This record gives sequence, structure tokens and C-alpha cells, in this order.
Amino acid sequence: MKEKKATNAQPIYDAKKLGKGRLLVLGAQHMFAMFGATVLVPALTGLDVSTTLLFAGLGTLLFHFISKRKVPAFLGSSFAFLAGYAAIAPNGEKELLPYACFGVACAGLVYLLLAILIKAFGVAKVMQFFPPIVTGPIIIAIGLTLSQSAVDNCAVNWLLAIIAILIIILCNVYGRGMIQIIPIILGIIGATLVAIFLAAVAGNTFMDESGAEFIVLEHDRALVLFNSQSIQNIKDAAWIGLPIHYKETVFSIFENLDKKLLVTAVITIMPIAFATIVEHIGDISAISSTVGRNYIKDPGLHRTLTGDGLATVFASLFGAPANTTYGENTGVLSLSKVYDPLVIRIAAVFAILFSFSPKIAACISAIPTAVVGGISLVLYGMISAVGVRNIVENKVDFSKTRNVIIAALILVLSIGIKYSSAGAIIVPLGGMNISLTGLAVGSLVGIIMNAILPGKDYKIEDVSEEEKK
Repeated sequence: MKEKKATNAQPIYDAKKLGKGRLLVLGAQHMFAMFGATVLVPALTGLDVSTTLLFAGLGTLLFHFISKRKVPAFLGSSFAFLAGYAAIAPNGEKELLPYACFGVACAGLVYLLLAILIKAFGVAKVMQFFPPIVTGPIIIAIGLTLSQSAVDNCAVNWLLAIIAILIIILCNVYGRGMIQIIPIILGIIGATLVAIFLAAVAGNTFMDESGAEFIVLEHDRALVLFNSQSIQNIKDAAWIGLPIHYKETVFSIFENLDKKLLVTAVITIMPIAFATIVEHIGDISAISSTVGRNYIKDPGLHRTLTGDGLATVFASLFGAPANTTYGENTGVLSLSKVYDPLVIRIAAVFAILFSFSPKIAACISAIPTAVVGGISLVLYGMISAVGVRNIVENKVDFSKTRNVIIAALILVLSIGIKYSSAGAIIVPLGGMNISLTGLAVGSLVGIIMNAILPGKDYKIEDVSEEEKK
């Protein structure tokens, strides 16, 4: 007992001395911390869960290799690109998702371009185009433009949705230790268990006009518990299987390419990278603060951006969501005080192993729609809240007219165009009509207005000399 207290009293940078057993437990802890949010993205978009887990693991290992194995960060599914997937494949259409993935892969290349510029010119000269007055409202708009889908999913069964929301709130506010770190996965498990119980004691089958069969509560069509087909899929799924499916990869679209849709996906999704890059910088800063080492200087922001960008590119090409550094795992670092990146790599290996089980993927896909709605309602709100925090913490001065104008244009264009009758702005380009989403228009206008309007007051410290070492 005394040895455990001594072990936990001081930060541990070399976890090997804890022994193999504890290393595996610590790795599993990080895997469960990221699991709920990581698998929720494919559940919301229609992407494959197994592919997602595979490239979350592989992406994390790639990131660690590029960042000299120094940064204890896990790369899970990014929620920031949900609006992009929804714009190209609003109902998770399998034939359209590869086009969205191509757009996300191009967004990953923006990371690499910025990494090169930072290496060459330093942070200050590059990041002046992406101050909080631009990225904050973009992040807010991402969450708000997704809100409709969350409410629509909740409407399938508000009872389950509210239960999921309450579990998240209770775990996050009153939970301790791991309970406070994994409220999302606990919300999913708790609400799904309630759905299973209700289906067992008061469930009845209902068939809609399309012939799809559902399990509902007491013949009430407004209280759907499960899709009957998803239950059958669990029974039919094999325990072991390959996590990559050619038809869901980007490579498959070149057999019968829709050039218009391809260009639309790129123009629509690439601007989202501006927001996720700032999110990346914030996460690396948070990890540095938690661990007590400046990872922006060593191994350097250019390396972490390269690792994150390449992980996103490779994941997208094979049909997985974009990757991003996960705050959930930073919380685990703070809780355990074990800062060795090795435990993160063990978590990545666990994720890879899970990806080879279609049975597990089918179980995750069977999560009730209303539970997904309740979870997404919280998460989409959290995305917007992050944007607000980005503005507040950087003390953006809204007494300045330029800042008000930039924020107003980003928010109104992003949200207004999204919910307009057309739903997008059509731009003729090279004989094709390119559809620009509200988010793309708002982001581009915000960046341009920030560049041309006088009165810039946000400065970023240039650490390029340290980064070049």
C-alpha cells in the first residue's frame, strides 16, 4: 500500500518500471477514455466502426513516430468534420461518403502545408491569418449547424435521449476518477441498457411505410427503441473480420468518378481544417501544461501538425474519419500522473485489435438512434462551447467594430446558408456548378475579412528558432 502511494505521489515519465501488468491496465484506461467519442463519429456519419478503430490506432502510432515518441497524445475521431460529412452524404450514403473522405484527406494536407510554413517562417507569421476572432466563430458555427440532426435523432424517442443526457451530466458533474473522464461512453451504455430493459418488458414490433421494422415501447411510434435489422446484424456478424472495405475507400470512386461532387467536397470540407488546426495547437498546449514539458518547442509544432495531418490523410483515404488529438486522454494523464507516451501506444494497439471484430462493430451500430441523438446533442453543444471558450480565453475585444463584423459574418453566413431554402450557395466553375456550404462560405469570408480589415490586435509568440533545433 505504501509503495502505491509513493508511486502515485510523483509524476512517472518511465512507465516500464511499473511492470507489464500495470502498463496494460494503463493502456486499457486510455483506450476506454477515447472509445466512446471515437466510435460515435462513424455512428453519426455512416462510416465503418472497425475502420475507424483501426486508423485511430494506426494514426496514433504514426503520430508518435513523427513526433519522436515524445508526446503522450491519442488521435481519435474528429467531430469538427461532421458538418462536412453531412453536407456531402446527409444520410450516410455509402456511395457518397468516399467523396467526403477525399475532402477530409485534402484538409489533412493543409496541416502539412502549415507545418512546412511554420518550420520555415515561424508560428507568428503563419498563424496571424487564423486568430481566435476567426477560428472561434467557425467552431461555434460547426456545432450550431449540426444541431438539427441531433434534435431529429432525439425525436425518435425523447425518453432515451434525456436519459443519455442526464447520465452524461451526472457523471461529468458529480463523478470521480474514471467516471468523470468517460461520461460519453457511460451515457451510451446506460441509456442502451434502459432500452434493452424496456424492449424486454414492454417492447412491440412496428413496421413503417418503407417496410423497415422497429422495436417500439407499448405500440407508441414516437418511442422507438431499436431497429430490428441492427439486432439481426449482431447475430449475423462474425467475431473476426477485416476492418477495411474497398468500396468504402476513396480509391473506389475513381472507377465511376463524379468530378463535380469531388470538387464540391474539397471546397466544402477543406476550410474546416483552419478550425481543427487551432484545436490541435490548443490540445498540444494543454498536454504540455499537464505533463510539464513544452512540446511546441520539442519535438516542435511542425512535427505534431505533420503527424496529425498525415494520420488524417491516411485514415480518410481508407474510409475512416479525420483524426485529432483527444482531450479525454489528457484528462487520463492528469488523473494517473503517468506521462509516458508508451501507455498511449498500448492503447493504440488495443484499438487496432478491436477493429478486427465485426461483432463488436455491429453491437456499436445497434445503439438506439435516440441515444445517439442525446449524446450528439451534448457533443454538438460542446463543440460550440469550445469556440466560445476560444474567444473568451484569448480576450477577443468586441468593442472593436472589425471583430464584431468578422464574427457576425462567419456566424450569419454559416448558419443562415445552412438553413436557407437552397441550403448552399451555387457557384459556376469550369462548366460545373459547385455547391458551397454555409460553413465553407463563412470560414472563407472570415479569413479574408480578417486579412484585409485594419486593427489586428492578436499576436502569437514566435518560437520558430526553438522549433528549428
